[in-house]
Amino acid sequence: MMRLSLVVPVLLALMLVGVQAFATPNAPDSFFVPVGASGAQSPTGIWWPKSMNSKKPQKVKSVNAGRSNAAKSSVVVWFHGGMGSSNCAKGLVAGTDFANLYPEKIVVSVSACRENHWVTKNMIGVVDAALDSVAARRKSPVERVSLVGVSDGSLGVLVYSLEGRRIVDDRLLMSSFGGFLGEPTPLAVSPKMHSGRWRFLQGGKDRLYPSDKTVPWITEFCKAVQVDCELRFDPEGEHDWSYWKDKHMEWIHEAVRK
Repeated sequence: MMRLSLVVPVLLALMLVGVQAFATPNAPDSFFVPVGASGAQSPTGIWWPKSMNSKKPQKVKSVNAGRSNAAKSSVVVWFHGGMGSSNCAKGLVAGTDFANLYPEKIVVSVSACRENHWVTKNMIGVVDAALDSVAARRKSPVERVSLVGVSDGSLGVLVYSLEGRRIVDDRLLMSSFGGFLGEPTPLAVSPKMHSGRWRFLQGGKDRLYPSDKTVPWITEFCKAVQVDCELRFDPEGEHDWSYWKDKHMEWIHEAVRK
């Protein structure tokens, strides 16, 4: 198990704010999750599946209908970029754009920021607390999840895979650099990494995480993790979430199975 305290000083020096593209709001259930014993709170959103009968117009009761459809729906957790930002409510805004891509799933997005970033046990606890809330609201447990992260949000995918309470089925890491957490092989050999699939999207024109650093790390990780792991590389690929959404939606959808 990695020691998070050893990587925090490095991460604080290297964290950069990721650019997010936002769509028309799709109102979530929003609430605050306590962050450890610090007194801080993480603004959190849950987006419920849209009504299965899409031919009928949606009414005010659509949220309740979504919850009724959600008992057996799969759950996706979105880890936004820019975890070093002073904006401690990014999850609510960034999650809205992401949730529009998966109307048939439950999407959960919590908010990380400078003092409570993804590479802390407190924030992994926030994610699990939000999933506990989903289970309580839909009246059925959440035992398995998929994880999607962009930029330094991908570090949240890696750390939740190591520290989280749920089994992970699918992971998508876009414009990532796991090297902030250390060498790839010691991370990959942890038994908790050996469930589900891994998909990495990386670009040759990433201005923050150059491919000559990121691609070797991912390649070594995929060799060591010994499960379904694939790097999809676009030589023209840029860092921002908007690039992947605009250019490679097929890769994003394939990475999180129905």
